[in-house]
Amino acid sequence: MSGTLNPALRDAAMRWIADDPSPSDRQELQQVLADAMGGRPGAVDDLAERMAAPLTFGTAGLRGPLRAGPAGMNLAVVRRAAAGLAAFLTAGGHRGRPVVVGFDCRHRSAEFAADVAGVLAAAGFSVLLAPGPLPTPLTAFAVRELDAAAGVQITASHNPPRDNGIKVYLEQGAQIVGPQDEQIEAAIATTRPAVSIDTAPRTADLRPWPADLLQSYLDRAGSLAGSITPASAAALRVAITPLHGVGGETAVKALHLAGVTDVHVVSEQARPDADFPTVSFPNPEEPGATDLLLGLAEKVSADLAVALDPDADRCAIGVPDGGHWRMLTGDETGALLGDHLLRHLDRAAHPDPLVATTIVSGELLESIAAAHGARYDETLTGFKWIVRAGDGRGTGLVFGYEEALGVCVDPDRVRDKDGITAAVLACDLAAGLKAQGRSVADRLTELAVDHGLVVTGQLSLRVDDLTLISSAMSRLRSSVPGTLLDEPVTEAVDLLPRTDGIRWRTSRARVVVRPSGTEPKLKCYLQIVTPPTARAELESTRASAGAAMTRLRSEVSELVGLSG
Repeated sequence: MSGTLNPALRDAAMRWIADDPSPSDRQELQQVLADAMGGRPGAVDDLAERMAAPLTFGTAGLRGPLRAGPAGMNLAVVRRAAAGLAAFLTAGGHRGRPVVVGFDCRHRSAEFAADVAGVLAAAGFSVLLAPGPLPTPLTAFAVRELDAAAGVQITASHNPPRDNGIKVYLEQGAQIVGPQDEQIEAAIATTRPAVSIDTAPRTADLRPWPADLLQSYLDRAGSLAGSITPASAAALRVAITPLHGVGGETAVKALHLAGVTDVHVVSEQARPDADFPTVSFPNPEEPGATDLLLGLAEKVSADLAVALDPDADRCAIGVPDGGHWRMLTGDETGALLGDHLLRHLDRAAHPDPLVATTIVSGELLESIAAAHGARYDETLTGFKWIVRAGDGRGTGLVFGYEEALGVCVDPDRVRDKDGITAAVLACDLAAGLKAQGRSVADRLTELAVDHGLVVTGQLSLRVDDLTLISSAMSRLRSSVPGTLLDEPVTEAVDLLPRTDGIRWRTSRARVVVRPSGTEPKLKCYLQIVTPPTARAELESTRASAGAAMTRLRSEVSELVGLSG
């Protein structure tokens, strides 16, 4: 394709341009087409990439780079997606019911949200449009609170600044799963050209969110800190960053309602900014993303540090530990909060509680659940599966987490990960411990003593050629290692057809390898388990497990055979 513009590609681009309702998007694609026709180096490849297969519904709906053409996020793609969703909901008998639309602070999010709202309202739905950029969990909350048929959030979560996306919730506020995603895709494929889709609703069909909706969410979030006294909450000092996203103001208000008023926000990252100027990637997991937060936490002598991702559905926790600050892993946070919630759970309201995590998360929660007499389940990756744990409907679910910093602490009201309510519960835990003269690090030690030391890690291998991932998976399936860490591999499981992944176990190690659902990466999830040990021996046990994890990472990297 490189260097040569064939007629089919030229004609496809011209048809898309003719059907594009956005003058700026039309102009952008016209320029790329003109460059390709004029022989500008790289222009044909650029055009071919833009005109490739349209974006598909992945882990959480549509997501992709902001660019003109069917393989990007732009007004035409968003409008056709909204029309496809409207057709899907209409076929399900939901026409006339409410649909909630929210958006974050990313480039074009407000524009896309307004267009989605217009399309749905013109199609006969009673649309409620957010009054401004707000956290994604609020949209999930609003679907349940308002008994809506669906919710749409314009967001790309923690992706780079060039991306945006559409996240869809259906009834009960849960993300879509198959075959719903395929049905929506099919409806999008058969919808009219974007320029001819009606976006002019009657005024009565398009209204703002109820004025008290945000306060209802805040009141609920604040109530989750119910295990400590007002004095204990007031004594806690917290440093927090929204990473240039939309969660800062809402999180601070929720913490204040929980009684945590000594809150310090990273000033350089406090205001929403779609360019995320202080971080390479606006993801708390990325190296360096929380440097400013930990610096502030140390400066103000905080007890706890909290990092939200840009749409505030993820929460990372930092704690002082052995004279220095460190960020907890998602598995450490999940174990701590799961244990804390089960310790203080109202068993009259939840007589048969269920907690859940995923097949790639650490397995400490299983032991914690057993100690508290709670049911436990492992699901496929993603909160669309976690909130459906157990019987496929999430009956009895009280807590769920995934290792990628997603935590759900109030599934009765938000059936998705929610960084703000997770932060409230983390403060509830930290304040209670501080009142007893203990720390979060102390509680981690207690869990290790009671349940064994579970150390988790990850090897993430990014590629430019996706065929390298499929070939690596084929090779790993056909060549199972005989040993890991000099111990025999006692289990080698192919996770197909449930999911594209493999799992190996030894007596103390577990490895899960799977392609990422959102990025061009092959991910390897590593775990080392050491049986319960005496507190006096824990330091040496940690050192031994850490050395084993380093070695395991090296062995798996060599087996996978991709540069990372």
